[in-house]
Amino acid sequence: MSITAAPSTSRPAKTSFLDRDHIVAELGYNRWLLPPAALCIHLCIGMAYGFSVFWLPLSRAIGVTQAKTCADLTLASALFTTTCDWRVADLGWIYTLFFVFLGLSAALFGGWLERAGPRKAGLASALCWCGGLVISALGIYLHQLWMMWLGSGVIGGIGLGLGYISPVSTLIKWFPDRRGMATGMAIMGFGGGALIGSPLAQMLMSHFRSDTSVGVWQTFLTLAAIYAVFMVAGALGYRVPPAHWQPAGFVPKSTTNAMITSRNVDLKDAHKTLAFWMIWAALCLNVSAGIGVLGIASPMLQEIFSGRLIGHPELSFAQLDVGQKGQIAAIAAGFVGLLSLFNIGGRFFWASLSDRLGRKTTYATFFVLGILLYAAVPWAAQAGSMALFVGFFCVIVSMYGGGFATVPAYLADIFGTQFVGAIHGRLLTAWSTAGIIGPVVVNYIREAQIANGLTGPMLYSRTMYILAGMLAIGFVANLLVRPLSDRWFMADKTIPTPATPRGSAPGRAQSDRPDLSFGIGGGGFTSTAALAWAVILLPIAWGIWITLSNAVILFK
Repeated sequence: MSITAAPSTSRPAKTSFLDRDHIVAELGYNRWLLPPAALCIHLCIGMAYGFSVFWLPLSRAIGVTQAKTCADLTLASALFTTTCDWRVADLGWIYTLFFVFLGLSAALFGGWLERAGPRKAGLASALCWCGGLVISALGIYLHQLWMMWLGSGVIGGIGLGLGYISPVSTLIKWFPDRRGMATGMAIMGFGGGALIGSPLAQMLMSHFRSDTSVGVWQTFLTLAAIYAVFMVAGALGYRVPPAHWQPAGFVPKSTTNAMITSRNVDLKDAHKTLAFWMIWAALCLNVSAGIGVLGIASPMLQEIFSGRLIGHPELSFAQLDVGQKGQIAAIAAGFVGLLSLFNIGGRFFWASLSDRLGRKTTYATFFVLGILLYAAVPWAAQAGSMALFVGFFCVIVSMYGGGFATVPAYLADIFGTQFVGAIHGRLLTAWSTAGIIGPVVVNYIREAQIANGLTGPMLYSRTMYILAGMLAIGFVANLLVRPLSDRWFMADKTIPTPATPRGSAPGRAQSDRPDLSFGIGGGGFTSTAALAWAVILLPIAWGIWITLSNAVILFK
């Protein structure tokens, strides 16, 4: 189905190369170039998930070989001390700041992004993320924790929000026939950033380590330079389709599926609907359960299986010596790496599957299957079946990632595509909320169980049942998502005049331009697109190889 592009009378004669009007795709552009551009940004900012590799080295930034501790150190004094090493808990606040400011900046700047276009947002993300790393490097060099909080946590967190949402609206418009797959391809990069960044950071710290330095500030500067190259290249690679563009032979599902609209809801009205808040609740509860588990994955495996991990099933965790605890910690690291792979794969798998199942059905699957698996985890732990235990959590984490990747397409189905980037930005406040709820619920229940004298598999049983209960509430929220009534949709006259693609005559019908098929149904997966994908897939393959090499110890 093709729609005639009306001539634009308001477009300025000259525009900055950063402006949205400047990046309307030219004739013959291949839409398969867009996902690699998005991945260039998401794989870089996704290193936020891997920042824990810096905590232990930074906890001895002054002492180098052994932490220089101070008994009277408080959180407030840790921000400014130059004589005491930081505690891991002080550094961990950066992780919290990441996701709080990610959600806040995505909500605040989503509307601006829709007006300014993805290129400006992508470059702003690169400036904030890489600039934040540079400020943090200076903070490490001067031993000022507040500079790390400001650089990586606040400024870097803003970069995360801008970079995360920058390609979403554009990809949905380029792939109306594969909304879930398109957003899944990009958002899997955020989950995969640590897959590449963590081992790379370990290698860089080993290279820069000396008798007087743990090598972290040099690593930050190196990563900032590498990420700047990729993120700028990704941002400059963004193109937006002409308004109303559709791929050759595409038949909108809105003609056959009541859950997919062909109209648009204004940004100022989206949050006034019940559907928005039900999707918000569904995402928040799915993420709360998943992020809570990810935060305790390593100690959970160690405390539940203890001596079984090294061939001594008779030994509890408390009975292990220091050397044995080091062995099982290495095995647990492999478990965490395996979970990260399923987090990434789930983003693409579930989002792509949602194109067939529908977004509401896919979310219902997350909740039903998640309830069953969380409820079955205590049984697997009591039975001592590590294979089932690991398998259950791999599927659970895949649905955690799948929830992130599927929700932009869910929003586009319900609210239309015109403001989906901004609406998605506001919805990501659910992530900020879940980042607090999940870890707090899991950690406090664990502490209560320890206080009650419970150990081994019993330590986490109640936690799993409570998480299953949270998913049950999420299931009900998802059920309440309904197509919107007519009163919420904008009148056709409020839709902006469509931009004209560069290289075309104003007013010429798209159906007269067979080379404007942008990939499937026309240009296909060209050599240029293949090269762009190779640049992205090679480092991903390297990260997967490193992760699998570490995870294989689980099955020895």
